[in-house]
This record gives sequence, structure tokens and C-alpha cells, in this order.
Amino acid sequence: MRATHATTRSALHHLAARTDEGVTTVTVSSTTVPPSPPTSPLSMDGHEQVVHCFDRTTGLRAIIAIHDTSLGPALGGTRFFPYSSDDEALADVLRLSRSMSYKNALAGIPHGGGKAVIIGNPATDKTPELLRAYGRFVESLGGRYVTACDVGTYVQDMDVVAETTRFATGRSPENGGAGDSSVLTAYGVFQGMRAAAQHVWGEPTLRGRRVGIAGVGKVGRVLAGHLVEDGAQVVVTDVNSAAVSALLATHPSVETVGDVAALVRGDLDVYAPCALGGALDDDTVEVLKARIVCGGANNQLVIEGDGGTADRLVAKGITYAPDFLVNAGGVIQVSDELRGFDFERAKRGASAIFEHTLEVLRVADERGESPAAAADHIAEQRMAAGSPTIWLPQP
Repeated sequence: MRATHATTRSALHHLAARTDEGVTTVTVSSTTVPPSPPTSPLSMDGHEQVVHCFDRTTGLRAIIAIHDTSLGPALGGTRFFPYSSDDEALADVLRLSRSMSYKNALAGIPHGGGKAVIIGNPATDKTPELLRAYGRFVESLGGRYVTACDVGTYVQDMDVVAETTRFATGRSPENGGAGDSSVLTAYGVFQGMRAAAQHVWGEPTLRGRRVGIAGVGKVGRVLAGHLVEDGAQVVVTDVNSAAVSALLATHPSVETVGDVAALVRGDLDVYAPCALGGALDDDTVEVLKARIVCGGANNQLVIEGDGGTADRLVAKGITYAPDFLVNAGGVIQVSDELRGFDFERAKRGASAIFEHTLEVLRVADERGESPAAAADHIAEQRMAAGSPTIWLPQP
């Protein structure tokens, strides 16, 4: 069932450009030439709508990209990053928003994919006034895009953004939100790992298995706790020694190694990248002994598509649980926030990652392709079965 928001008709009717406020909106369904089109040579890459935002008073420069709304209003975070050019920012937001369409479809939530980027250094350029200006641009879309936290934005930032828009999630509990999403993100990764264990070893447990976690920040730390409770042998590494010490204080049975290189060369059953993206480069895949890769980090595959990293993992007999599938607990949480957050209800949604992962691995075997390709195939089927027209706010 498609999700709806209680928005006014006037919030919908003028999604075209308002050049006096520095907005350029481009929609693929428009038959008119958009005023002041972006100068970037990059195409919209099949996106429904791309909004370039500029606020003279605060200096805000942002881009909101809505990739697909066949399953409902677009949902995705806002990244605050010092891009070197507008073209770089545009390329990133188009890539990220497309990824959110696939993540949300696989997660089974009633949302399409969207993302936003704010161009600037969050350490020096972020101000409450700028965030409020950004919130007004989100509001101008009438609910077609719902925002949340991402790199460079945090719960307290969403509290400020929410002062000027109804469509900001990831807020603090004191302001009607769900707060930190790392708990359900880690829980979802654990469910995906249990499913991969079921697929590979015939039992949905990591008991007696050796699991290596690279990165024990918020998500990795909580994941380690689930694994210890499940009876796994856990070994970790992190460049932040304080994060490792904090984990050991809670779970003294956890082992440590000096760096990621030592971790991936070790005798692991499961490798869980939970830090930066690009974790599965050629060198890592070459030396990796684990039978399963399942972690919370985004964009783990260095080379995507046919003949890329996912196919190399298949060739080595390594089962890869796609990152955008297993780390969807956070987006499930912020989606639930739109209904009035209920932790137990959101946890039930994250628990479904177990079945979703089993489905992806089964389809990959049936089709003779990598789990990454199978996940894309399933997501595309679900989007194709959605509405043939763009999602519009309800009057």
C-alpha cells in the first residue's frame, strides 16, 4: 500500500521553479523548458526530479534528487560535504538517491528513493539558519521527499531542519523522533548474517563461528554484542583505540588485531566491514578466507556490475550479503518515525531483513548470479510492480 502524507493541495501545485528564491526544479514529466537549468553536462540518469537549491541569506547550496516514487514518497538522508564542484555534488546525489530506491524497495517499506547533498564543510559552514533554509526547500516539495541524517548531519541537525519542514526524520526523541538509528542498523545486519549462515551452513546462528568486525563504532559495537550473545567468537579492529577499549569493557571475551589487513588474513568464518566504504577491494578479496561477508558499511564493493567485485566473491565461494540490504535497519527506523515511532514495530520491520536476505541468496543461486545482482533484480521487480505514475501529495 502506498504511503500518504496530510499535505495541502497548495504545497503540491507549484513544484516548478521559483527563481526569486533560487530554486530550479526539473521533472521528467514536464513538457516545458525549466528556467535557469543547471550547467552540468551530467544527465538526470532516469531520476524523476532534481532540485537545485540556493539561499542568498545563508549561502546554502544544496541539491535534492528524487530517483523513483513508484512505491511511495522518496526517503533518504542529507549529506553535508565539501564537494570540489557542483558537478561532483550532482553526480553523488544522483548515485546516492538511486541506491536508496533499491534499498527501500528491498526493505519492504512504502518509500521510493531520494537523497540530498548540502555543499560545504559541515565543521565551518553549518549553521542553524542554513539548516532552516534547507528545511524550507524540503517543505516546498510537499512530502515528495522525506529527509534524514547522513554523513555530516546528525540528530540535532534534523531537529533544526524540522523547525521549517514536516518532512524531516531522524530527530531526537525529545522532538518526536526515534533518535540514533545504529541500534536497529546493527540488529538488521545481525539478521542478515544469521540468514547467510542459514544459507551456507544450514543453521541460522553464528554459534561457534569466528566473526571479524572491521570498525566498532556505533553499529560495529552493537553488532559485536549480538554476536557474543549468539555464541560467536568475535575478533575486531578499529583505528580508534578508544572504541576498541569501550567494547572490551563490555565484552572482555572479544579478541583484537592491529589492523584490517591482519583481520582479513585471519582464519575467519564471517567478515563484517562496519567502517568506511570500499572495504572489498581486490587485495582484500584475494586474501579473504571467510565464507561470508556481511557488514554495516555502505558501498563495500569497489567495482560494481558484471565482472566486478561481487562476481569475484562468487568465484572464490564467498557468500556476500549485499550491504544495502542488510544495513537497512536505519531506514526502516526513520520510516516508522513518520507513523509515530514505535521501537517494537520498527524492530519487527528490521527482523524481516532475515527473510529478505534468504530470498536474495536463493534467487542468486537460482539465477546463477551474484547476490548483488539478485538484490538489484528483486528491487527492480518491486519498483516495476508499483505505481506507473509519480507519487503526489494527497489533498
